[in-house]
Amino acid sequence: MTTAAYSPEQVLALPAMPSVKDAFAAMNIGPTNGYALIREGHFPIEVIPFGRAYRVRRADLVEFLGLTETAAAEVQSAAASENDSAPGVQPEAPSEQSAPTSAS
Repeated sequence: MTTAAYSPEQVLALPAMPSVKDAFAAMNIGPTNGYALIREGHFPIEVIPFGRAYRVRRADLVEFLGLTETAAAEVQSAAASENDSAPGVQPEAPSEQSAPTSAS
């Protein structure tokens, strides 16, 4: 079973205490390697056991990944602007091209 890596928006939308499986997806590592790192005590952020489940702090995950709320806002803004057309440009309007000039 492969897990798709999370985008920055998905990481920032996680609950305050996501599962380690969410952390694995955010870090783009598989569960086998992730659980091995936890067992060996080498997982890069603190893992909190809740009975048989393991959780991490979203704040720790966000910090480890180098994401910030400001960066997320910029990513969302950039994604929104990709969907909008440039100001003053009509999507179906023909573009202007300059006529070739001769060098003679």
